[in-house]
Amino acid sequence: MTRLDEAAHIELTWRIHELTPDFTVEDVWSFRTPGAGPDDFPVMLAAMRAAGGLGNQSGPSNFLMAFRWKLGALLGWDKPSDGLGARVASLRDRLPSDLRAASTGPDDARIPLKPVYELEREAVRELANKTVHGVMHLGWVQGSEGDYELRMAVLVKPNGTFGRYYMAAIAPFRYLIVYPAMTRRWERAWLDREQLLAH
Repeated sequence: MTRLDEAAHIELTWRIHELTPDFTVEDVWSFRTPGAGPDDFPVMLAAMRAAGGLGNQSGPSNFLMAFRWKLGALLGWDKPSDGLGARVASLRDRLPSDLRAASTGPDDARIPLKPVYELEREAVRELANKTVHGVMHLGWVQGSEGDYELRMAVLVKPNGTFGRYYMAAIAPFRYLIVYPAMTRRWERAWLDREQLLAH
């Protein structure tokens, strides 16, 4: 996993740019997928899902995420009235007709991120609660070594001052615990893709 400058996301011609001019790029990361070719994005997504998807956490990351959702329940951060279609409109409401007709990819009830669209080299999920409206963008690009690699960008629209403080407070946990654990799972899913997808 390598953290990249926001330009690594902004300067590429992703469709997400049409939908998120009012969002800020919070993080951009690349994940190693040695030997990957230009058409392997669906394979990568399928391997990630077969390995447990976005909801599969382990160790400290699992504890941290469980703690976050329990704290949110206690403080009322994740009420439906603060979510998609209530406090904020879903990005799906902004989709042009061609993206509206595209696949959304499967929904996963275990995670709060809801699918927006999924293309041959780009997939988008979103969540909203009392703290932020957040977007996770996954893209497939050619890396510096010639192989293709997975890129993840996190875009956010904080909910006022509280949301900005929240994002600042959780940054160390994201960088030190959540993203390293995610990297191990996702990069391992690519390496184990044949075994995972054989079942």
